[in-house]
Amino acid sequence: MGRSYPQRPTFATLAEERQHRKERLAAGFRLFARFGFDEGVAGHITARDPEFTDTFWVNGFGMSFGQIKASDLIRVDHAGEVVEGVHPVNAAAFAIHASVHAARPETIGAAHSHSTYGRAFAALGRKLDPITQDACTFYNDHALYEDYGGVAAEVEEGEKIAQALGPCKAAILANHGLLTVGETVDEAVWWFITMERSCQVQLIAEAAAARTGQPLKTISQSSAEQAYAVLGSPSTGWFQFQTLYSKIVKEQPDLLQ
Repeated sequence: MGRSYPQRPTFATLAEERQHRKERLAAGFRLFARFGFDEGVAGHITARDPEFTDTFWVNGFGMSFGQIKASDLIRVDHAGEVVEGVHPVNAAAFAIHASVHAARPETIGAAHSHSTYGRAFAALGRKLDPITQDACTFYNDHALYEDYGGVAAEVEEGEKIAQALGPCKAAILANHGLLTVGETVDEAVWWFITMERSCQVQLIAEAAAARTGQPLKTISQSSAEQAYAVLGSPSTGWFQFQTLYSKIVKEQPDLLQ
């Protein structure tokens, strides 16, 4: 009899589920730091609270991603008030994430940062092409927000971003960066990591194509749809994150504190 794959956990209490989400969130920040997705105070990952579902947990403004622990996270309501925790909230984190969580009630996690290749690709003002198996994760399931309206410190800009995202798992924010969401924090963080790398690969491939004069080979619609069905589901996104989580917790166990 074959072994079964790990499954998303269930919880006996809301407090247990809350702690689980906070630990995943802290791990997400440590991973973002590990991969170089942090730059100054830009970027944020959020987790909807399982009990007070109109609030979310987020990093305190000005905290290094590489030092965040579960106990450092703050809980913010949809009016932008910190209702739990001691750190201030990033106005852009509130404007974007409050709007996304309000528009997508099934979404638990959301991730955004000013990662290098995400920003570079976002400057092109276009979507990813299905040129690799991994890029097919986002086939017909990512949006483009074309109208950069300045630093997203106002709710109106966050609402426009949420509207552009629509039902998709991710959005390319032109002249800004990437945004991903998921039914778990794990999923949202994984989508961001693999989308950033897909942007990197496409930029490299297009540069090589321009130099050699060889056109890029695009995956056919039927094959892209098949790859998306395998790689693009919430359960797959959650599962892919587990190896990264176990590694970062072993290396940096203080993130659970």
